[in-house]
Amino acid sequence: MKLKLKVWRQENAKSSGKIVEYPLDGIEPDMSFLEMLDILNDNLIVKGEDPVAFDHDCREGICGMCSLFINGEAHGPDRGVTTCQLHMRMFKDGDTIFIEPFRAKAFPVIKDLVVDRSAFDRIQQAGGFISVNTSGNTIDANTIPIDKNDADRSFDAASCIGCGACVATCKNSSAMLFVSAKVSQYALLPQGKVEATDRVLNMVKQMDDEGFGNCTNTGACEVECPKGISLEYIAQMNREYLAASLK
Repeated sequence: MKLKLKVWRQENAKSSGKIVEYPLDGIEPDMSFLEMLDILNDNLIVKGEDPVAFDHDCREGICGMCSLFINGEAHGPDRGVTTCQLHMRMFKDGDTIFIEPFRAKAFPVIKDLVVDRSAFDRIQQAGGFISVNTSGNTIDANTIPIDKNDADRSFDAASCIGCGACVATCKNSSAMLFVSAKVSQYALLPQGKVEATDRVLNMVKQMDDEGFGNCTNTGACEVECPKGISLEYIAQMNREYLAASLK
Protein backbone atom coordinates (compact mmCIF):
# COMPACT_ATOMS: atom_id res chain seq x y z
CA MET A 1 0.00 0.00 0.00
CA LYS A 2 1.07 3.55 -0.77
CA LEU A 3 -0.16 6.18 1.67
CA LYS A 4 0.04 9.91 2.15
CA LEU A 5 0.34 10.73 5.85
CA LYS A 6 -0.46 14.19 7.18
CA VAL A 7 0.99 14.19 10.69
CA TRP A 8 0.79 16.86 13.38
CA ARG A 9 4.31 17.93 14.38
CA GLN A 10 4.88 20.10 17.45
CA GLU A 11 8.19 20.48 19.28
CA ASN A 12 6.66 21.14 22.72
CA ALA A 13 3.65 22.58 24.52
CA LYS A 14 4.80 26.18 24.03
CA SER A 15 5.66 25.98 20.34
CA SER A 16 3.27 26.21 17.41
CA GLY A 17 2.48 22.98 15.60
CA LYS A 18 1.71 22.20 11.97
CA ILE A 19 0.68 19.37 9.69
CA VAL A 20 3.61 17.79 7.85
CA GLU A 21 3.08 15.49 4.87
CA TYR A 22 4.96 12.18 4.57
CA PRO A 23 4.62 9.73 1.66
CA LEU A 24 4.90 6.10 2.72
CA ASP A 25 5.15 2.92 0.65
CA GLY A 26 5.32 -0.82 1.33
CA ILE A 27 2.62 -0.96 4.00
CA GLU A 28 0.94 -4.34 4.43
CA PRO A 29 -2.81 -4.56 5.18
CA ASP A 30 -2.19 -6.81 8.22
CA MET A 31 0.12 -4.31 9.90
CA SER A 32 -1.19 -2.44 12.90
CA PHE A 33 -1.41 1.34 12.75
CA LEU A 34 1.47 1.66 15.19
CA GLU A 35 3.63 -0.69 13.11
CA MET A 36 2.96 1.61 10.18
CA LEU A 37 4.17 4.56 12.30
CA ASP A 38 7.25 2.52 13.28
CA ILE A 39 8.12 2.17 9.58
CA LEU A 40 7.61 5.91 9.06
CA ASN A 41 9.98 6.65 11.95
CA ASP A 42 12.57 4.17 10.66
CA ASN A 43 12.53 6.04 7.34
CA LEU A 44 12.85 9.40 9.07
CA ILE A 45 15.79 8.22 11.22
CA VAL A 46 17.60 6.88 8.14
CA LYS A 47 17.19 10.33 6.55
CA GLY A 48 18.54 11.99 9.70
CA GLU A 49 15.20 13.56 10.55
CA ASP A 50 13.43 13.72 13.92
CA PRO A 51 11.02 10.74 14.33
CA VAL A 52 7.37 11.34 15.16
CA ALA A 53 6.70 11.09 18.90
CA PHE A 54 3.69 8.98 19.80
CA ASP A 55 2.56 7.15 22.93
CA HIS A 56 2.45 3.35 23.22
CA ASP A 57 3.07 0.63 25.76
CA CYS A 58 1.26 -2.72 25.77
CA ARG A 59 0.13 -2.73 22.11
CA GLU A 60 -2.63 -5.12 23.21
CA GLY A 61 -5.54 -2.73 23.75
CA ILE A 62 -5.06 -2.74 27.52
CA CYS A 63 -3.19 0.40 28.58
CA GLY A 64 -4.88 3.09 26.46
CA MET A 65 -1.62 4.92 25.80
CA CYS A 66 -1.89 4.77 21.98
CA SER A 67 -4.41 7.58 21.75
CA LEU A 68 -4.43 9.18 18.30
CA PHE A 69 -7.02 11.18 16.37
CA ILE A 70 -7.09 9.54 12.94
CA ASN A 71 -9.07 11.10 10.08
CA GLY A 72 -11.21 12.92 12.62
CA GLU A 73 -11.95 9.89 14.80
CA ALA A 74 -10.49 8.87 18.14
CA HIS A 75 -8.52 5.62 17.59
CA GLY A 76 -9.48 5.67 13.91
CA PRO A 77 -12.31 4.27 11.76
CA ASP A 78 -12.74 0.89 13.49
CA ARG A 79 -15.00 0.38 16.53
CA GLY A 80 -14.26 -1.17 19.91
CA VAL A 81 -10.49 -1.00 19.40
CA THR A 82 -7.58 1.16 20.46
CA THR A 83 -5.11 2.57 17.94
CA CYS A 84 -2.70 -0.33 18.47
CA GLN A 85 -5.51 -2.73 17.49
CA LEU A 86 -6.38 -0.76 14.36
CA HIS A 87 -5.10 -2.52 11.24
CA MET A 88 -4.12 -0.97 7.93
CA ARG A 89 -6.73 -3.06 6.10
CA MET A 90 -9.19 -0.41 7.29
CA PHE A 91 -7.56 1.91 4.73
CA LYS A 92 -7.12 1.71 0.97
CA ASP A 93 -4.09 2.02 -1.27
CA GLY A 94 -3.49 5.68 -2.04
CA ASP A 95 -5.40 6.98 0.99
CA THR A 96 -4.52 10.24 2.71
CA ILE A 97 -4.50 9.78 6.49
CA PHE A 98 -4.59 12.69 8.93
CA ILE A 99 -2.95 11.86 12.29
CA GLU A 100 -3.36 14.28 15.17
CA PRO A 101 -3.09 14.26 18.98
CA PHE A 102 -6.16 14.25 21.21
CA ARG A 103 -7.37 17.86 21.43
CA ALA A 104 -8.52 19.21 24.80
CA LYS A 105 -7.53 22.07 27.08
CA ALA A 106 -6.93 19.55 29.87
CA PHE A 107 -4.71 17.41 27.57
CA PRO A 108 -1.81 19.74 26.62
CA VAL A 109 0.53 18.53 23.88
CA ILE A 110 3.92 17.33 25.12
CA LYS A 111 5.40 16.67 21.69
CA ASP A 112 3.92 15.77 18.29
CA LEU A 113 1.19 13.19 19.00
CA VAL A 114 1.89 12.82 22.74
CA VAL A 115 -0.42 14.61 25.18
CA ASP A 116 -0.35 14.96 28.96
CA ARG A 117 -3.32 13.03 30.40
CA SER A 118 -2.25 13.32 34.03
CA ALA A 119 -5.52 15.19 34.66
CA PHE A 120 -7.17 11.76 34.68
CA ASP A 121 -4.73 10.61 37.38
CA ARG A 122 -5.55 13.60 39.55
CA ILE A 123 -9.29 12.95 39.19
CA GLN A 124 -8.85 9.36 40.38
CA GLN A 125 -6.59 10.46 43.22
CA ALA A 126 -9.32 12.88 44.33
CA GLY A 127 -11.56 10.01 45.35
CA GLY A 128 -11.10 6.79 43.42
CA PHE A 129 -10.32 4.50 46.34
CA ILE A 130 -11.99 2.50 49.10
CA SER A 131 -11.13 2.10 52.79
CA VAL A 132 -10.72 -1.44 54.09
CA ASN A 133 -9.47 -2.84 57.36
CA THR A 134 -6.26 -4.71 56.59
CA SER A 135 -5.37 -5.62 60.16
CA GLY A 136 -6.88 -8.35 62.31
CA ASN A 137 -9.55 -10.64 60.92
CA THR A 138 -10.19 -9.12 57.51
CA ILE A 139 -13.45 -10.25 55.90
CA ASP A 140 -12.89 -12.13 52.66
CA ALA A 141 -14.45 -10.20 49.78
CA ASN A 142 -16.02 -13.38 48.44
CA THR A 143 -18.14 -13.68 51.59
CA ILE A 144 -19.95 -10.37 50.90
CA PRO A 145 -23.15 -11.05 48.94
CA ILE A 146 -23.44 -8.81 45.86
CA ASP A 147 -26.27 -8.77 43.37
CA LYS A 148 -24.99 -10.22 40.09
CA ASN A 149 -26.39 -7.34 38.05
CA ASP A 150 -24.51 -4.85 40.24
CA ALA A 151 -21.32 -6.89 40.05
CA ASP A 152 -21.55 -7.15 36.26
CA ARG A 153 -22.16 -3.43 35.88
CA SER A 154 -19.26 -2.64 38.20
CA PHE A 155 -16.94 -4.83 36.16
CA ASP A 156 -18.15 -3.13 32.96
CA ALA A 157 -17.42 0.30 34.43
CA ALA A 158 -14.00 -0.87 35.64
CA SER A 159 -13.06 -1.87 32.08
CA CYS A 160 -12.46 1.83 31.29
CA ILE A 161 -8.75 2.17 30.44
CA GLY A 162 -8.62 5.97 30.71
CA CYS A 163 -7.42 6.49 27.15
CA GLY A 164 -9.24 9.82 26.78
CA ALA A 165 -11.12 9.00 23.57
CA CYS A 166 -14.32 10.25 25.20
CA VAL A 167 -12.73 13.64 25.85
CA ALA A 168 -11.18 13.91 22.38
CA THR A 169 -14.47 13.01 20.70
CA CYS A 170 -16.76 15.25 22.75
CA LYS A 171 -17.44 18.66 21.19
CA ASN A 172 -17.14 20.08 24.72
CA SER A 173 -14.07 18.03 25.73
CA SER A 174 -16.09 16.56 28.57
CA ALA A 175 -14.65 13.85 30.83
CA MET A 176 -18.04 12.75 32.16
CA LEU A 177 -17.87 9.23 30.70
CA PHE A 178 -14.45 8.57 32.24
CA VAL A 179 -15.35 10.04 35.64
CA SER A 180 -18.73 8.29 35.74
CA ALA A 181 -17.07 4.93 35.02
CA LYS A 182 -14.59 5.44 37.87
CA VAL A 183 -17.34 6.60 40.25
CA SER A 184 -19.72 3.79 39.28
CA GLN A 185 -17.26 0.92 39.60
CA TYR A 186 -17.14 1.68 43.35
CA ALA A 187 -20.67 3.02 43.87
CA LEU A 188 -22.22 -0.24 42.69
CA LEU A 189 -20.36 -2.35 45.27
CA PRO A 190 -20.76 -2.41 49.07
CA GLN A 191 -17.02 -1.86 49.51
CA GLY A 192 -17.41 1.55 47.89
CA LYS A 193 -20.17 2.85 50.14
CA VAL A 194 -17.92 4.24 52.91
CA GLU A 195 -16.47 7.05 50.76
CA ALA A 196 -19.43 7.29 48.37
CA THR A 197 -20.45 10.85 49.30
CA ASP A 198 -16.96 12.37 49.34
CA ARG A 199 -15.84 10.38 46.31
CA VAL A 200 -18.35 11.70 43.77
CA LEU A 201 -18.17 15.29 45.06
CA ASN A 202 -14.37 15.34 45.04
CA MET A 203 -13.95 13.67 41.67
CA VAL A 204 -16.49 15.92 39.94
CA LYS A 205 -14.88 19.01 41.50
CA GLN A 206 -11.44 17.88 40.33
CA MET A 207 -12.84 17.24 36.85
CA ASP A 208 -14.14 20.81 36.72
CA ASP A 209 -10.89 22.22 38.13
CA GLU A 210 -8.91 20.47 35.38
CA GLY A 211 -10.82 22.41 32.72
CA PHE A 212 -12.89 19.68 31.10
CA GLY A 213 -16.11 20.83 29.43
CA ASN A 214 -19.72 20.07 30.31
CA CYS A 215 -21.65 17.04 29.06
CA THR A 216 -24.52 17.73 26.64
CA ASN A 217 -25.46 14.08 26.09
CA THR A 218 -24.61 13.88 22.39
CA GLY A 219 -23.38 10.31 22.91
CA ALA A 220 -20.23 10.59 20.77
CA CYS A 221 -18.14 9.43 23.74
CA GLU A 222 -19.95 6.09 23.95
CA VAL A 223 -19.57 5.52 20.21
CA GLU A 224 -15.81 6.11 20.20
CA CYS A 225 -14.99 4.41 23.51
CA PRO A 226 -12.79 1.36 22.74
CA LYS A 227 -14.28 -0.50 25.73
CA GLY A 228 -17.91 0.40 25.02
CA ILE A 229 -18.53 2.25 28.29
CA SER A 230 -22.24 3.11 28.37
CA LEU A 231 -23.85 6.51 28.89
CA GLU A 232 -25.84 4.79 31.64
CA TYR A 233 -22.87 5.36 33.94
CA ILE A 234 -23.22 9.11 33.52
CA ALA A 235 -26.80 8.75 34.77
CA GLN A 236 -25.49 6.61 37.65
CA MET A 237 -22.96 9.29 38.57
CA ASN A 238 -25.59 12.03 38.37
CA ARG A 239 -27.74 10.10 40.85
CA GLU A 240 -24.74 9.65 43.14
CA TYR A 241 -23.89 13.33 42.87
CA LEU A 242 -27.45 14.46 43.65
CA ALA A 243 -27.65 12.18 46.68
CA ALA A 244 -24.25 13.37 47.92
CA SER A 245 -25.23 17.02 47.46
CA LEU A 246 -28.41 16.56 49.51
CA LYS A 247 -26.41 14.97 52.32
